[in-house]
Amino acid sequence: VWSNGSNSIKNTSSSNNAVLTSTTPNNDNSLKLESGSAILIEQSSGNVLYAHNIHEQLRPASVTKVMSLLLIMEALDSNQISLDTPISCSENAHSMGGSQIWLDTTETLTVNDMLKSICVVSANDCTVAMAEYLAGSEEAFVQKMNERAKALGMNDTCFKNCHGIDEDGHVTSAYDIAIMSRELLLNHPDIPEFIGNYKGATGLKTGSTSVALYNLSASATRDNLSLIAVIMKAPSTKIRFAEATKLLDYGFANYSCKSFGSKNDIVTQVSINKSIE
Repeated sequence: VWSNGSNSIKNTSSSNNAVLTSTTPNNDNSLKLESGSAILIEQSSGNVLYAHNIHEQLRPASVTKVMSLLLIMEALDSNQISLDTPISCSENAHSMGGSQIWLDTTETLTVNDMLKSICVVSANDCTVAMAEYLAGSEEAFVQKMNERAKALGMNDTCFKNCHGIDEDGHVTSAYDIAIMSRELLLNHPDIPEFIGNYKGATGLKTGSTSVALYNLSASATRDNLSLIAVIMKAPSTKIRFAEATKLLDYGFANYSCKSFGSKNDIVTQVSINKSIE
């Protein structure tokens, strides 16, 4: 990733070790964001391009479901489930409240329909139903969420539930949301997701409660450059989207993606005299 100035940012991270890196991120809030916390990263490398209170622990609301979705998709990868697997609804899932599709305990939905409901409607009932199916209980699934977060280097995060309804101690940071969003987008780009009307938008997830205020993990791709912008604790939904747009605009205006070769490319051939095979 190259800026329009003289600084370059080295690609040092990978999907398996998703700690974000940067040499010179913009961290003086030059964009004058009103949100409590914000970050902009380049998706393929994980480099941080803009940082504002990125390690402050805040309530994620339904952006929590990015990690729930990641575990569901990884269960699909490992053949623990398929898109056609029927999922029933427990009384616990039925009683969740908040955003939901009003699942009844007599109903079953396929994993595919559950995913659509979680991504599009942010359905708490479907999220809990999937958690219970995959881990036996919501509590066991949350433990897996925290284990996965630790493996990804999400050191600001402690999950208490799988859906994001406010609960004491249920916290994460803009930095950590960027990590898990990147992991999901890199490995599961075809997941059904929230798509805004931003040019090149590819996802990802909104979340809000009266305590958490307004959060968003937004991703977009233009001219082979993929960016992820995270907004936390915006004072209104209008400001949430406006400031995510401001971050993405900043990234696309100041950075571009250049390829200098691919793995196994032959750059040149050199003759070596007096060599021994």
